[in-house]
Amino acid sequence: MKDVQKTVGLIADKQKKCFITYIDENGFPQTRAMLQPREREGIKVFYLSTNTSSNKVKCLRENPKASLYFVDQRFYRAVCLSGTVEVLETVEAKERIWRFGDKMYYKQGIADPDYCVLKFTAEKGRYYSNFKNEDFLITDK
Repeated sequence: MKDVQKTVGLIADKQKKCFITYIDENGFPQTRAMLQPREREGIKVFYLSTNTSSNKVKCLRENPKASLYFVDQRFYRAVCLSGTVEVLETVEAKERIWRFGDKMYYKQGIADPDYCVLKFTAEKGRYYSNFKNEDFLITDK
């Protein structure tokens, strides 16, 4: 990969969904489809919306290790980012990624107690393309 930031960023931005994997209360990996991250800072930090009452939030509070997986089916390439998740419930965090139409999911709006933000911070990644894998570390760029 010539430019990790650009390549991974483009894959992440062009997908309408991503997958999050976390460890459940019994020590088994669980994978869930998520809507595309609402915001990202380079390829290090990603912000996603979800329900506070979800099992994934419960499990991520206990064990914050997780991965985000983005797949570009058109070109058969993908990237898996490994890192940690913080569950954010502040008004500032919720306002940061709130979008018109979210009230359909969170009836009380930004103040809805069942609305929270997952802040995923990547440490490393693995890129797949053309039948090859490439591991890389995430920098603060």
